[in-house]
Amino acid sequence: MAEPLLIFPCNGNALEALDGLGERWELLGFVDDDPKRQGSGPGGYPVYAREALARLAHARVLAVPGSPTSFRARRVVIEELGVDPERFAQVIHPSACVSPRAQVGRNVLVMAGTVISGGASVGDHVCILPNSVIHHDASVGDWTLVGSCVVVAGGTRIGRNCYIGSGTTVMNGLTVGDEALVGLASAVIRDVAPRAKVAGHPARVLEVAPSTPQTGA
Repeated sequence: MAEPLLIFPCNGNALEALDGLGERWELLGFVDDDPKRQGSGPGGYPVYAREALARLAHARVLAVPGSPTSFRARRVVIEELGVDPERFAQVIHPSACVSPRAQVGRNVLVMAGTVISGGASVGDHVCILPNSVIHHDASVGDWTLVGSCVVVAGGTRIGRNCYIGSGTTVMNGLTVGDEALVGLASAVIRDVAPRAKVAGHPARVLEVAPSTPQTGA
């Protein structure tokens, strides 16, 4: 029997998640804080206010906020939902290929055509867009967004709360620091510092953002 599911918010990631629900999940609706989005939503599914998280407490939750401009706030936004960690869902598109020797965390969305190889690990609260490849022994940290058609080579470590733009390739054995942003179609051939913004072919540093305090553990 399919498990009931709520998706927060009603954004682009949420809409793409619809195609990955398969037979495991029954979508009850979206949850969004914007009153203009509440009511009847995409595909005829309802869009609820946040109170639905408590009212529909039997439903699992997939939280997929974030964009290139807001990705560093993902941790705070998700933690403020107050959802028990055990309640978070893991939605993997039926066409994705995830090795039984890979580790995939809670509140993870893996979209169509993605490959996660043996020995790779994907943390909690991660979105991986279509047709990306996480190679052997690579790791993707909590709260990170990975765009479409991204290749993360073997042994590479992507930090926490990062944004990896679509079409990017990250060379094997590198480290991308926490809260870093890698621009579209970049070729990363050296380590990326925490909170750095890099882009290009090869990727070059454009700026390093100042540190900001984070809430939560």
